[in-house]
Amino acid sequence: MKKHLLFLVLAQFANAQAPSGYYSSANGLTGAPLKTALSSIITSGHQDKGYSGLWTAYKTTDIDKNYENDGSILDIYSERPTSSDPYNYTPGGNQCGTYSTEGNCYNREHIVPQSLFNEASPMKNDVHFIRATDGKVNGMRSNYPFGKVGSTTFTSQNGSKLGSSSSSGFSGTVFEPIDEFKGDVARMVFYFVTRYQNQLSGFSSGNMLGGSAFPGLQTWELNVLLAWHNQDPVSQAEINRNNASYTFQGNRNPFIDNPNYVNQIWGSQTPTQDTQAPTVATNLSVSGKTSNSVSLAWSAATDNVAVTSYDVYMNGSLKTNVNTTSTTVTGLNPSTIYNFYIKAKDAAGNASANSSTVSATTNAGTTNPNPTNCVNETFETIPTSSASSYTTKTWTNSGITWTATDSRSDQTISNKAITVRNGSLKSSTFSNGINSLTVTTQLKFSGSNGNFNVLVNGVNVGTIPYSTTATTTTINNINVSGNVVVSLVNNSSSNRVAIDNLSWTCSSGFARQSVMNTENTQPNELQVYPNPISNQEIFVKGETENIQKAEIYNLQGKVMQTENLPFKNGKSIRTRNLQQGIYILKLDELSLKFIVK
Repeated sequence: MKKHLLFLVLAQFANAQAPSGYYSSANGLTGAPLKTALSSIITSGHQDKGYSGLWTAYKTTDIDKNYENDGSILDIYSERPTSSDPYNYTPGGNQCGTYSTEGNCYNREHIVPQSLFNEASPMKNDVHFIRATDGKVNGMRSNYPFGKVGSTTFTSQNGSKLGSSSSSGFSGTVFEPIDEFKGDVARMVFYFVTRYQNQLSGFSSGNMLGGSAFPGLQTWELNVLLAWHNQDPVSQAEINRNNASYTFQGNRNPFIDNPNYVNQIWGSQTPTQDTQAPTVATNLSVSGKTSNSVSLAWSAATDNVAVTSYDVYMNGSLKTNVNTTSTTVTGLNPSTIYNFYIKAKDAAGNASANSSTVSATTNAGTTNPNPTNCVNETFETIPTSSASSYTTKTWTNSGITWTATDSRSDQTISNKAITVRNGSLKSSTFSNGINSLTVTTQLKFSGSNGNFNVLVNGVNVGTIPYSTTATTTTINNINVSGNVVVSLVNNSSSNRVAIDNLSWTCSSGFARQSVMNTENTQPNELQVYPNPISNQEIFVKGETENIQKAEIYNLQGKVMQTENLPFKNGKSIRTRNLQQGIYILKLDELSLKFIVK
C-alpha cells in the first residue's frame, strides 16, 4: 500500500531528486507567475523521443517496484494495492494491438486525451502524462474527463469506474481512478496545463481544459483535481517514475518534486464562485429524423470561464444533458410533432436563457402487412471449443457471421445459448434492414438485473432487460432499411447473460426512406460527396478554403475526430477508422451528415 507522507517532509525528500538549482528561477513566486516560471523550466531540456519511444520509456518509467515489486508493468487501471493484481503485463510484450477484455494487452493512455490537441507533437509523445494501462480500460475511459462517478456504467477489475458525474459543476460522463492513484492523475494533469500553457488556447476543452494559460483548467475539474492532490500525496512510485522520465526525456514534473507548488499556484480553497451565465446557443436545427428519433445540432454558446454542457428540452421538459453541440433524441413516436430548445450551462451551474425553439415531425412508422422473421438465430451452431472460457467466439449461420466478445457457449435457455459478460453480440452486415427485434435473455450464475443496449449501425434503438428468469422481449418500430449491423451490448463487468432465439423482421418494401439516404445539401452549397463515403475519406464540395476547424461526431454526440485547418492541403479529410454508421461533420458552425458503409 502507498505510504502517505506529510507534504513538507515529502517535498524535502523529493527535492533531493532534482538537480541543484533546477527550480531556482521559480523561488518566491506564486499564482500565475509561478506557473509561467515552471512552464519555462520544464520546457527547457524537454526532448521529444517520438510516439514509439514511449514503449522504450515504459521499460524504466512504468515498472512495478513498489507494490508486488515483480518487474511487471505498473498499470494504475489494474493495480490492486493491497491484494494480488487481476493480471500482469511484461515490459516489451503484451503491447496493443487488439483487445476485447481486460488483460489482453497494455496501451499508451493519454491522461489528457490526444484528441484535445489534435494528436500533435510533442504532446502526443510526452511520457510525463502518458501511462502504460490496460487496453480495454483505456478504451472505456475514452476521452472523458476525470471526476467523481455517481451512477456507474463500467468498473475495471481494480475498481476504476466510468459513469455519470457527481462532481459539482459537471453532469456528463467522467472516469474515476481508485483512491491510490487519484493524486497521481491530478499531478499529471497539472503538469500538462503547465508545460503546455501557451498552447491551451488552441486546444479543445474536453470539458476539462481551460482556454487560457491561467488557471488552465475548467473550474469544476480544477476543484476535483485539487481535492485528489490533497487527499492522495506523492508516493515513492511517482518519485521513481519522475526520475526515470527525467533520464529518458530531460524534464521533470514539478508537482511531484514540490507538491506545495499546486496550492501555491491554484490555492487549496475552492476558486471564486462563477456567477455569470453563458450566452444563448444559436442556430438550433434539425439535422435528421427517423420514425422514433430526432437529431439536433446547434452553434456553441460562450462563457466567461467555459461552457460545460447543454440541457436539451423536449415539449418543455428536460430530456437529456450533453457536452457537445449535437445530440439524437430517441424513443419517440412515429408521425408526431415535437418541440425542442436548449440551455447552455457552465461548470458553476449557471444556465443561459432558452435558445430558439425548433419543431420536428417524426417519420411515419412502416407497416408490413405480412411481417416475417428474415433473421433467425437459434445459436445451435455456436463454437463448442473452450465452451466455459470467456473468449471471442465467431460463427456463421444463414448468411450472417456473428461475433460474441467476452463470451462462453456452455449455457442454455431453450437449447444452446451464447453468454456475454462484459462484451457484445454483433452481426455482420445484413442488406434487408430491420423492423422489429425479438430475443430471449437470462442472467446466469450471480449478479443483478440489468439491460443490454441494442445498436443498429452504431445507433442505440432500445434496451433488452435481463433477470434470473428467462424473458422474451420485442423492440418494435426500429424501422431501418438497407444495410444494417445489429449489436447487443452488455456493459456490466460482472453480469453473465445468456442470449437465445434472436430474430428480427424486415422487408425490402419499406415505404419510409432510411435515415441513411437523407439529403445532405445545405443552404450554402457545402456538401459531402459521395455519400456514403468510401476509403475513410470525406470529400466536400463548395468553398472550404476559409474553414478553420472540422469536428466529427457520432449520433450520441461523442467527438470522434478534430482537425484544425482541415482543407489546407486539399478538398478532403482523412478519417481515423470510423466504423459503419451515421456521423455529423461540423465545419466551423455548419453541420453536415454523412454515412460510413
